Amino acid sequence: MITLRLDPKLEKTINDTAHRLGLSKSELIRKSVTAYLDKLEKPSPWELGSGIIGKYASGKGNLSTDRKAFLKEKIRAKN
Repeated sequence: MITLRLDPKLEKTINDTAHRLGLSKSELIRKSVTAYLDKLEKPSPWELGSGIIGKYASGKGNLSTDRKAFLKEKIRAKN
């Protein structure tokens, strides 16, 4: 069991939200804490790929806008 002190404004927000959602205050707080902890434990896609994202740069800053021209160049070079 945990005892928690809240400022009056936050307590009112919790009361109003719990009432609006049809939950008890305890249930709302449990769900909120669980969701927050789940979010903390899961790394973001950026965190997962931070070691490889941008690691192999082409040095060309216009690949997204001139992709067709670069592709044509590569195909011509192979033929």
